Amino acid sequence: MIAMKAIAFTEQGEIDVLKYQDVPAPTLIPDEILVKVKACAVNYLDIHARRDRPEIKQKLEKTGTLHVLGSDIAGEIAEISGEHPELAVGDRVLLAPCIPCGVCPDCINGYENLCDTQQLLGFQIDGGYAEFVKAPAKNAIRIAEELSFVDASALPIAYLTAWHMLITRAQLRAGEDVLILGAGGSVGSAGLQIAKLVGARIFATASTEEKLVRAKQFGADVTINYSQVDFSEAIIEETEGRGVDVVLEHVGAATWDKSISSLAKNGRLVSCGVTTGNIGEINIRKMYQKQLTIMGSALGTQKELRTLVHLAEQKKLVPIIDRTLPLEQAAEAHQLLESRKNFGKVCLLP
Repeated sequence: MIAMKAIAFTEQGEIDVLKYQDVPAPTLIPDEILVKVKACAVNYLDIHARRDRPEIKQKLEKTGTLHVLGSDIAGEIAEISGEHPELAVGDRVLLAPCIPCGVCPDCINGYENLCDTQQLLGFQIDGGYAEFVKAPAKNAIRIAEELSFVDASALPIAYLTAWHMLITRAQLRAGEDVLILGAGGSVGSAGLQIAKLVGARIFATASTEEKLVRAKQFGADVTINYSQVDFSEAIIEETEGRGVDVVLEHVGAATWDKSISSLAKNGRLVSCGVTTGNIGEINIRKMYQKQLTIMGSALGTQKELRTLVHLAEQKKLVPIIDRTLPLEQAAEAHQLLESRKNFGKVCLLP
């Protein structure tokens, strides 16, 4: 059996469960491709999977093997199984991370991110913290030479999530005010750039002055240090009592009430995450009196991802990369995200 180098673990836990080791290289079934990984971005989802997500525990218990993280994958096609004339060995590709069933009403209608049985590369299926990864051929998106593998790898989770939140769900428009929470994180920094591209006025929060300076550099109009002030009070003051049109919320319980309090009349809150807890309270009277809209958002569609690739190839959207690290330093990458020391994406290079 052919082996490859990968970061893998056999049980969930702290960072020390991640081991750089030899693992069996993937073997293809019909209509799959083998991709030589050139860059794999790290997400907070990877940390949840490593720590305690039940889907990973079930996989480890069911298979009795190991798990390889990594949902954001760019590389070159090394092998193709089946007839796929649109693809060739050597093609530069980005992998769409979502593997939907393809037959449910949501999939048929183009909303594969709503598929009840979808799987995710690096989550239910081994991912890109490795020299090679396999995926359905239909998940391959060809990328131009002008787009680096590192920049491409930043797009699938964070940028796709932020795009679906701000553009598809909240329908952010030029001239509107938007609040981006945690502007230094992956989704926050992606949302910052997307909001700038739209032409919105951006209010961004972060916990350090260094991150606030960088947020300004990447398009924030007003920055707020949430470790020093109540950001909802700052928003009301900065907008002369009005509030913002849209809040990009991905923190959860710790910021939920303040996020809602930051909204203007007819404001829209869009949420994709619960890093600080699943349960948040809401003042129902305030919600209906201000006619607020509260919506959820999860990942995005392959059509949206192709739009992001096109924008990145044209340099209209340039992913914010904090740093790149060799694959064997995946533990350091996790430490950076857990301590929130990064601004933008951290990418691993096999």
